[in-house]
Amino acid sequence: MIVMKFGGTSVESAAAIQRVAGIVRARGDRRPVVVVSAMGKTTNKLLAIASAAISGDRREYLRQIHDLRDFHSREARMVVPLADRTELDRTLDDHFQELTELVKGLAVLGELTPRSIDAISSYGERLSSYIVTLAFRHFGIPAVHLDSRRVILTDNRHTQAAPLYSETYTRLAATVPAMAEHSVVVMGGFIGSNRDGVTTTLGRGGSDFTAAIVGAGIAAEEIQIWTDVDGMLTADPTILPGGHRVKLISFAEAAELAYFGAKVLHPATLLPAMEKNIPVLILNSRRPDVPGTRIVAESIACQNVVKSIACKRKITLLNIHSTRMLMAHGFLRRIFEVFDRFETPVDMVATSEISVSLTIDNSERLESIAGELRQFADVESERDQAIVCLVGDNIRDTPGVARRVFGALHGVNVRMISQGASLLNFSFVVAEADLRRTVEALHTEFFADLDPAVFEAAAPAGPAVHA
Repeated sequence: MIVMKFGGTSVESAAAIQRVAGIVRARGDRRPVVVVSAMGKTTNKLLAIASAAISGDRREYLRQIHDLRDFHSREARMVVPLADRTELDRTLDDHFQELTELVKGLAVLGELTPRSIDAISSYGERLSSYIVTLAFRHFGIPAVHLDSRRVILTDNRHTQAAPLYSETYTRLAATVPAMAEHSVVVMGGFIGSNRDGVTTTLGRGGSDFTAAIVGAGIAAEEIQIWTDVDGMLTADPTILPGGHRVKLISFAEAAELAYFGAKVLHPATLLPAMEKNIPVLILNSRRPDVPGTRIVAESIACQNVVKSIACKRKITLLNIHSTRMLMAHGFLRRIFEVFDRFETPVDMVATSEISVSLTIDNSERLESIAGELRQFADVESERDQAIVCLVGDNIRDTPGVARRVFGALHGVNVRMISQGASLLNFSFVVAEADLRRTVEALHTEFFADLDPAVFEAAAPAGPAVHA
């Protein structure tokens, strides 16, 4: 069996779903289990409906619910067989009636709790997985729907629930293989339920995580993540177009890239796959003939020092300084106790005896954090920063990497440096305004020559066309 996950852009319309059906049909002999995200921007629209409800704008939230139902009905009717149209309409009616009642309740309460967020945002995957199941039947693929909430058991941390792996794997193994004997199993990503049967979600981007959990639970031969890019690239295409495709990469390297901003993967995705040693493929649903990127357990021999450059934008840098802590113990403990109390993760840290620099990507509680820190230290914060992270197995054993990095960055002010916490990466902070030229300079430095066993060179850009 294989697991095939399709993201929101891969199922955003009737045409996209038809493409997905062709991709799945071509792999039917491998007994695929299909995990789908919500269609297009549905999750954002659901959260906008909730926001309108708690603000008391009844006309607006009812209009948005109506528009969302029309969207799902319109796209579904183009790919659902006539014989299933009555069932489709009944299911849409049921789901949107439930959603409307839930939203009306929010409007009365005037408050959006984490549990309510999970309940509302779950409708995207519940609808898309059902529509894709019916569409597969229309295109000649035997398909059966499985509500992920039956098999993905989580804790009670709404909006960021953690799977209870042992029980989840037991449920998956007892349910999915038998269903997959004669049909393609279709599931919604992102959603699960707790022991009380209450709907939970794995966090934004959690459909990738669902695919990895399912793959681990059924001992899949591989997990395929179908998205709208050709695989992992040597640079973030939103910052520097024209990066080269990485054909092979290790789990450890891919996890570093995912954490430091490579949006092609959810950071938690690889954990179940790593534990079960299941290869993960990143593929493009719009260009299914491209081999994509294969992520495997073992290190990949490569002539290049760096495999890829990841970036994390909208970073805040904090510089914490206290001469009172000179020769005193407990400085770091006091600092991190503050971040723990305010549930704010720290990305990077650099320390000296009386100074600590660190970065956070969630500044929602920055003022409160800074207020607590100022009880024993001076604090300066710098917003609009970015982390640049060079990732590669060879970084640990190659002398002169820092020299090459800083030699390439003519005129760019580096605000903070981190190396050693992970032997696979070299990371530093620059102003977000300098990010594009930083990545461009590093890409030229480290990818002028490519190891053909690991990289597929990007096609050269064509000549500019002038109107």
